[in-house]
Amino acid sequence: MAKAAPAEQLRLLDVQALDGKIKSLDAQAKTLREDPRLPDLNAGLAIAQSDLVVLNTEVSDVQRQLTKAEDEVAQVTARIVRDEAKLNSGVGLSKDLVALQNDIASLSKRRSDLEDVELEAMERFDDATARQANQKALLDDMQAVMDGVQAEIKEKLSVVEMERDATVEERAALAASFDPALLAIYERTLAKYGVGVARLFHGTSEGSGMQLSPGDLADIKKAAEDDIVFCPDSGAILVRSAEWN
Repeated sequence: MAKAAPAEQLRLLDVQALDGKIKSLDAQAKTLREDPRLPDLNAGLAIAQSDLVVLNTEVSDVQRQLTKAEDEVAQVTARIVRDEAKLNSGVGLSKDLVALQNDIASLSKRRSDLEDVELEAMERFDDATARQANQKALLDDMQAVMDGVQAEIKEKLSVVEMERDATVEERAALAASFDPALLAIYERTLAKYGVGVARLFHGTSEGSGMQLSPGDLADIKKAAEDDIVFCPDSGAILVRSAEWN
């Protein structure tokens, strides 16, 4: 049976307390990294970005249509101006001047129709750009919320990690003061059962939280003070003390 001075076994509780603190800090960090707000925010941002892409495409399409309509109106207007200049000059045969008048009338009708198309394209462009601007504003607001949440998480994580680093350092210094053989037993037990050491307090193992059977208690009482005994339920090293019995 492995042995260690009772006082050394008792000091293992300090190591266990630090290991428990490290475990708790790791759980806190995990909880922070898995903040339940993040999935919803990420999903919302993805949808908002996708909607903005659709709106950007719509704005580009309508802008091309508007530019085309403006160019067509400009071309017809240029022809009207040219024809009106010829007509106003009075140069040419009478039938040619009549033809110019007819052409101008036809072009004017064509320009009116094109201006209607241009106006409709302008209205659709204004509407699309307004919706695009609103979507950009929404995306910016959502990103600001996400940035705020991430900054909050980062700040809290920093505090947890600093505390964890300090605790790990304290634990290393304490562990170095133990006999390596005793520490190895503790660490094997901790790795296997999740609890390395626990008090035996008035017949109850604080490792399992259960009252030991009379037979188990009798066996433990027979063991020498420097014997290392284990909880039959949790597997943890049981630390005994006269004041706990």
